[in-house]
This record gives sequence, structure tokens and C-alpha cells, in this order.
Amino acid sequence: MNFFERQDRTRRHTHELVFFFLVAVIAIGIAVPCAIRIAHFFILTRYHQEQGRALTEFQFWDPIFFTYAASATLVFIALGSIYKIAVLSKGGKIVAEMLGGTRLDPSPKGLKEKQLRNVVEEMAIASGIPVPEIYVLKNESSINAFAAGFTPSDAAIGVTQGTLEKLNRDELQGVIGHEFSHITNGDMKLNIRLMGLLNGILLIGLTGYWLLRSSRYARKSGALPLLMGLALVIIGYVGVFCGRLIQAAVSRQREFLADASSVQFTRNPDGIAGALKKIGGVVGSH
Repeated sequence: MNFFERQDRTRRHTHELVFFFLVAVIAIGIAVPCAIRIAHFFILTRYHQEQGRALTEFQFWDPIFFTYAASATLVFIALGSIYKIAVLSKGGKIVAEMLGGTRLDPSPKGLKEKQLRNVVEEMAIASGIPVPEIYVLKNESSINAFAAGFTPSDAAIGVTQGTLEKLNRDELQGVIGHEFSHITNGDMKLNIRLMGLLNGILLIGLTGYWLLRSSRYARKSGALPLLMGLALVIIGYVGVFCGRLIQAAVSRQREFLADASSVQFTRNPDGIAGALKKIGGVVGSH
């Protein structure tokens, strides 16, 4: 299998996983009104028992209620997602500086720094995108690199000092080509959007937690807030757990795609292969 075939396969797998992620979000939108109706049923049953009567009629399916409740849930998730995406989309420069990166000058003096800039410029030409900002994490001895940013125009690439010192030029080129794949294939944007959706799902669980706390201090409010809070906590945190599993699977597929794209950009499979061998042998590297 050549790198183009591997790229096509990993893209297909990514699309399938993203589809399942969206299905999970829709399932949460349906689960919330179901939980409300179930809680309502138990409250009515208890009320009728206290009155010495049996609940003889209860219509679980109410199209109007389910439509409005499911829509409100999905809008709530969307608002939480949009907020998180806006926070994370401030550009690769912000992320690199938060991680402690030092911006590399356009004309660096050190040999290793010059080599890094030359390799980044070569990969920019090979991938057909502008040269991103380059950052070095000088206090990190492990072999690590990252790409950050929402679009190629605001992207940044960072490498640790250990990457500069422990990799030869071909291996460094393989690693940088790998990070350029994350930029050109939109992996950063995809990851930010998935993180945004996870935040929206998490808000469902946090809302349930707030209802649980509120019901503890407001006993006169009845059992409905307690039951609803418990249901939302379960739905929210189970949703986050499943979402993170899917996100991890998506990330794994994008790493496979980045390795294949690195070979495409560098035309040298030994570069990324040698780098991966060294990364596997250094504690704290990935």
C-alpha cells in the first residue's frame, strides 16, 4: 500500500468516526426529553399513590414536547460548542506561547535553529501553504513537536529542544512533514470542533449537577429537579466518555494520515521512520 492509498483509507475512517460522533450528539438530544418524560411519569405515579389512586393514563410520546425539548437540548450543546471553539480558535501563536515556546527569528544564528527554519520552509513549499510561525520549547529535552492554529494562515509549529538535538536532518524533516499534514488536512480545525462538541455535551452533565445541588437546598421544589439532575448527569458524562473515545480514535487515524503525508512531502520514508524509532526510545516523547 502506498502513501496515497493509506491517506484515502484514513480519511474514510475519520469520516465514519465523525459521523458516529454526530450521531452520539443527536442521541443525547433525544435522550434528554426521554429522561424528562420518564421523570414526569414517576412523579405522577407517586402523586397518585399518595392520593390513593392509580395512574390510569399517561401519554409518553408527545411530538410537540419532544420536538421542542430535543431542539432546545441541541441548541444548548451548540452554544457551549461555539463558545469553546471561539476560545480555542485564537491562533497557533497563542497556543505556542502558552506552552512556553520561544519564537524563532527569521534569520537565526544557531546551526540547529537555521536547519529547523530551512526544513520548515522546505515543507511549506512541498505542502503548498505559507510558512507558519516557528517556536522552540527550549526547556524540553524530550522529542516532541506540535502544530497549532485554526487555519493555515494562523498556524504555528513548535518543536522541543530535544527534537533539535537528537534528530538528524532527515528525521527532523520527517517530523516537520508530519506536523504540516495536520495543518494541510485540517486536523487542527477538526480537533477544535470535536473539543467544542465535547464541551457542549459536558454542559449537559454540569447542568444536571447544578440541579442536584439545587434540589438538596430547596426540598420544597419536589423530586422532579432531583430526578432530572440525576438523569442529566448520567446522560452528560456518559456522552462525554463516549465522545472522548471517538475523539481518541479520530486522533489516531489523523496520526496515521500525518505519517503517510510526511512521506509524501519529504519523499523519504526513512526520515519519519527513524524519528519514530528514536521517539519510541526516549521517555516522555511522542
